[in-house]
Amino acid sequence: MRRRFVIEAVMVATYGHLLVPSRPVEYVVPYSSIAELYDMRDGSDPVMDNPDDDGHVKEKIIELIAFFEDSLNRKKIEKALQVPWRESSALLLSEDIHFTVVNAMDNAQYGEIFDPIETELLLTGMKLGIPLLSDQFEFQDKLIEAEVPVQVYDIEDFEFAVEEGISAEDLEV
Repeated sequence: MRRRFVIEAVMVATYGHLLVPSRPVEYVVPYSSIAELYDMRDGSDPVMDNPDDDGHVKEKIIELIAFFEDSLNRKKIEKALQVPWRESSALLLSEDIHFTVVNAMDNAQYGEIFDPIETELLLTGMKLGIPLLSDQFEFQDKLIEAEVPVQVYDIEDFEFAVEEGISAEDLEV
């Protein structure tokens, strides 16, 4: 069974271990986080503090952009962008990794607490009933403080999330 996670596109480029999961995974990515990749590629601000790491991550960002711009993938994404909350057909990166792009729509429900990308991530997780992967402690803390009904895993717990995870029934106990 393929495990699904909501994630920002840049995190896939940043954390190499996400590209070698121990079991099949599907990354659900709000389209706005794909658009953010272009800003990171073209911007002068570093993505990572270490210059060597920054160069490597920017190369991965370019590769990820090329993957999403592939003609078949682009057609699937464009079709999803025609209707709010539509999910694209699976974009196959490898046998074990699929992407689904969601035309997520920010709303005012959490807009004062979270930035637009964070809002789309949490709304996507809530709407689809799947957990988020994040490396941002502040975001995770805000989710807990705001009592947002979505499960979140720290990126460092990725293997646990893929292998075992915590079921909805476990959370209700």
